[in-house]
Amino acid sequence: MLLSLLKAMRPKQWAKNVFIFAALIFDRKLTDAPAFLTTLAGVGIFCLLASVIYLINDLSDIEADRQHPKKRDRPIASGALPARVAWTAAGLFLLVAIPSAYLLNPAFFALCLIYLFTNLAYSKWLKHIPLLDVLFLAGFYVLRVGAGVALIEVERFSPWLYVFTTFLALYLGIGKRRAELSQLAGTGAITRRVLQGYTLPFLDNLILLVSATAIVTYSLYTFTAPNLPENHVMMLTIPFVIYAIFRYLYLIQVVNIGDAPEDVVFADRPLQVCMGLWGLVVLVIFYFFPSA
Repeated sequence: MLLSLLKAMRPKQWAKNVFIFAALIFDRKLTDAPAFLTTLAGVGIFCLLASVIYLINDLSDIEADRQHPKKRDRPIASGALPARVAWTAAGLFLLVAIPSAYLLNPAFFALCLIYLFTNLAYSKWLKHIPLLDVLFLAGFYVLRVGAGVALIEVERFSPWLYVFTTFLALYLGIGKRRAELSQLAGTGAITRRVLQGYTLPFLDNLILLVSATAIVTYSLYTFTAPNLPENHVMMLTIPFVIYAIFRYLYLIQVVNIGDAPEDVVFADRPLQVCMGLWGLVVLVIFYFFPSA
């Protein structure tokens, strides 16, 4: 039962909370032990909240999931995790996460509540509305960045990172919808109601727009942010971002995968290598080059 509970909590989805570390890394506080531990605690709280949302969603959709060829194998729908245990776990997680968030920081607590309730509203209504669905998905990533900023005392965190996160998240969300629609093309089956409001050409146009804007906003960050080296060496990281965006586009349009971005990241080695090198170069620049 514990293994079923862990599976229902979707720990793979916790990887998205890495965005909470953005403030810590890009404000050069990674070696600040109190700031690091506070951010780590905030990540843990967001992981609990995310699991609460997944548990509540699965409990609400239990009958529909039992009719789905894949979702019927989920722990709650299959009966491996009793509904009573899932409700109890969700309640306990909330009892731990919400007070802990307030103790960490009142602003962080407010963002946690916004994240929790907007996610529940998204799962119930907003995910069925074309365009609003991907906009809210992007908003959840921006909330994570904002939560990281609220947890520590930032000094020179560039607003360009909020803009870049918005367009990068839109790119991932639209790419996910594109992959889902492409995989269903010709089958006549629509597993998500919102897909009826999209077409492949329309999604391809949106991907072109947001991917180009993401590259531009990141490029602007590398030579306009106040805490970067004066010689603009941060611009050396731009090719990694471009390759990662191109690689993901290749995977969803040529290889025809990408309905879950986190699955792509965990499965595609070239993308992992690119992200790892980008992170390494960023750390070297931030901690071995003088700032402006």
